[in-house]
Amino acid sequence: MRIAVFGANGNTGSRVIAEGLSRGHEMTAIVRDLGRTWNVPSGATLLAGDASNVEEVAVLARGLDAVIAATRPSPGREADHAVMMRALLAGTVRADVRLLVVGGAASLTVPGTEGIAVIDDPRFVPPEYRAIAQASNEQFAACLADRHADWTYLSPPAVLEPGERTGVFRLGADELLIDEAGRSAISMEDLAIALIDEAEQARHRRARFTVGY
Repeated sequence: MRIAVFGANGNTGSRVIAEGLSRGHEMTAIVRDLGRTWNVPSGATLLAGDASNVEEVAVLARGLDAVIAATRPSPGREADHAVMMRALLAGTVRADVRLLVVGGAASLTVPGTEGIAVIDDPRFVPPEYRAIAQASNEQFAACLADRHADWTYLSPPAVLEPGERTGVFRLGADELLIDEAGRSAISMEDLAIALIDEAEQARHRRARFTVGY
């Protein structure tokens, strides 16, 4: 497959690039600044691109099998999250390419709470993280409002950190996955597996899914 990743220099995006390359896919790493590519694994094609520019997204996506959005706004610029999402949706529609989004956990519901959202549970979203959680909710809302794009939204668990690639995890839909110890987590390496699996298998078209141990 030919797959491009916006945000490829980030912690998650770089691991998605590595996972795709390990499976023999042609991976394109798209970053804002070609001078900031130290996280990108060798073997990927490097291109500069702005995820908030519809025309740039369309040009970069044309001829691909999938585009993966692993972008994250800088602190204080959380409003950019939804702006980029709408541009990525519109650009991939123009290019007629699937869009897979590394989203947020905030819009998932907490098990055993009769529908309380993760964003409203301080165990998972303390006050200092509420701005990015709300931005992720607006990002997901942009997907739900879209009527034309072929999108998939992957909500991670509450904790997403660098770690081990195990290949052993669970899939869910709209409820936060919590293990027997009460922890909601997955490594970035295993999330990358789930994302490339979805690129290959297309099981959640125009839908959201989640992962966790």
